[in-house]
Amino acid sequence: MKYLIQIYSNPASRAVWEGFTPEQQAEGYGFYQGISSELAASGELIATEALADISLAKRVTHSDSGTVASDGPFAETKELLAGFYLVDCESEARAVEIAGRFPEAAYGLVEVRPVLEMAAGTDV
Repeated sequence: MKYLIQIYSNPASRAVWEGFTPEQQAEGYGFYQGISSELAASGELIATEALADISLAKRVTHSDSGTVASDGPFAETKELLAGFYLVDCESEARAVEIAGRFPEAAYGLVEVRPVLEMAAGTDV
């Protein structure tokens, strides 16, 4: 079954990251490269991406007048989606095990959600 592992950041986790030396940050990037390689080798990794800063996001609305993309402010939140892993594993327990390895889990910033299988013509 597919699971989306969402990794969030908040001011506290960003402050920890920004306090790292360049060598520590390189080690952190190496952690993500390592777990990505491990999950790819096991066949569980479908996709992973880090997201750009929220200041680059657009809010999109659509009405009879057309589509409008606007800059923030967006809904006020202290936690922002920083990246994700889409995995296909045998159980929710395995997805939770993978999610628990991310450093952000220490801050309660990792979430696992099952992905619905959508078939044409059926309601979810």
